Amino acid sequence: MKRAFTTGAVLALLVLPAGATAKPSDTDRTNAAKECRAERGSSDATREAFRVKYGTNKNGKNAFGKCVSRRAADEEQEAGTAAKNASKQCKSEREMIGEEAFAAKYGTNKNGKNAFGKCVSSQAKAKKKKADEDDAVEMEKRKSAAKECAAERKASGSEAFAQKYGTNANKRNAFGKCVSQGAKA
Repeated sequence: MKRAFTTGAVLALLVLPAGATAKPSDTDRTNAAKECRAERGSSDATREAFRVKYGTNKNGKNAFGKCVSRRAADEEQEAGTAAKNASKQCKSEREMIGEEAFAAKYGTNKNGKNAFGKCVSSQAKAKKKKADEDDAVEMEKRKSAAKECAAERKASGSEAFAQKYGTNANKRNAFGKCVSQGAKA
């Protein structure tokens, strides 16, 4: 019985794709927590928008943990995608300019044999930086939209606001829908 279970478990691991078992690194989680703190902000409006976006339980108290988990997974995926794309770019650049010119451009040791690794590393870092900048812009848009929605809700009243933006039966999703529309605009 034990042998059959062990064999089944080993076969199951072989069937899973490599990325399915990988977990985000501590660095990914640390960066994700920083991004979530920044997105959550300090105003009541941005905190409410944060709870609406990430919270999955009734009162949204689990929003920070859900945010960190989602962003850490995104960080890991972005790093993998950036490395893959960087590798492709470096291969094509090496073919275009030739081995010697490529080694002279990127190589840092005596014989320039580390050129490909240095190229991939620099390209991946640049792509990761661009993705992080894009994330920061998106966060600012959501914060701004949350503040505008909070002001609109205060000015028009909760009932009118819920009627305007709410889409479900009890119209309780109005604030989240307002923030989403504002961030996309």
